[in-house]
Amino acid sequence: MAEAAAMRRMFVTRHGQPLAFTALGFGGAPLGSARLDEAQAQATVEAAWDAGLRYFDTAPLYGLGLSEIRIGRMLTGKARAEFLISTKVGRRLDAVSGGAAAQVRFDYSRDGVLGSVQASLERLGLERVDILYVHDVEPRTHGSIGAYEAKWAELTRAGGWKALDELRACGAVGAIGLGVNEAAPCERMLAELDPDLFLLAGRYTLLEQGPLHGLMAACARAGVGVVVGGPYNSGVLARPEGTFDYAAAPAEVLARVQRLAAVCTGFGVDLRAAALQFAGAHPAVASVIPGGQTPEEAAANVALMGAPIPEALWLALRDEGLLDRDAPTPGAPGSHARAAAAC
Repeated sequence: MAEAAAMRRMFVTRHGQPLAFTALGFGGAPLGSARLDEAQAQATVEAAWDAGLRYFDTAPLYGLGLSEIRIGRMLTGKARAEFLISTKVGRRLDAVSGGAAAQVRFDYSRDGVLGSVQASLERLGLERVDILYVHDVEPRTHGSIGAYEAKWAELTRAGGWKALDELRACGAVGAIGLGVNEAAPCERMLAELDPDLFLLAGRYTLLEQGPLHGLMAACARAGVGVVVGGPYNSGVLARPEGTFDYAAAPAEVLARVQRLAAVCTGFGVDLRAAALQFAGAHPAVASVIPGGQTPEEAAANVALMGAPIPEALWLALRDEGLLDRDAPTPGAPGSHARAAAAC
């Protein structure tokens, strides 16, 4: 089971940079919780490493740098060529006098980007990161189209994207892109700029495949990779009390989840396994990164990624109208699973 999660997916950027992802990565957002004690946090990331996972994602926002610090501690002493690490730019953590917690402010300018990168490297204890995502340049984060357009202008006209491009050109970072919860900003970046990767959270999942014919198809044509974050839609596909888009799930979402679960149960398949493996089957996907706050959760994700799933399950989901008929599924022609089997 662990072999499926740890299987390497070699992604070569359009600029010729090879990045060796593991099919399953580790999403570091939960490690930003101050309620999570240090021993448990370290045990969790160590469990992911011991299971063979070699791609770790984090960001300054996650616990005001706490996630970066915790992941950096685990990576200390590990051979640098053995892992990929991504973090994000766009939010600055400003120190506050008197020992108060840092204040967070958006800053997509050149100075903001470069300052954010330097601070992340210090927290991580690394000399370089492999991937930098611009974090949350999207309407839902900034509250309105106008505010989003202002931040997009700051990124593209105040030097933020140019700074990232220069870091990529000189080899200080291997790939750059966008990390968001909406597909439309990714489509815009693909049309207007020169990204290598997108981290898209919660939008291409077993529950919803809206980006399939738009962003995912465009990325496959352009040779741009997609990292799928939030494969459980922030929890609703993983547990009955889980949230959807970080809030209480609407009735129609819960009803759809129940239908998905019923089909999976009929085939003796864990809904979580179907969610992880479906998200990873699209040929544009470089890695799938669920989070985790305990060693048990990390180990469970690894096992679920390798759990056997009959092809008949995917056919049944299509017949029930729960899966887009054009969505790649594990074992289908062109999917990652079929390509790996052919090797």
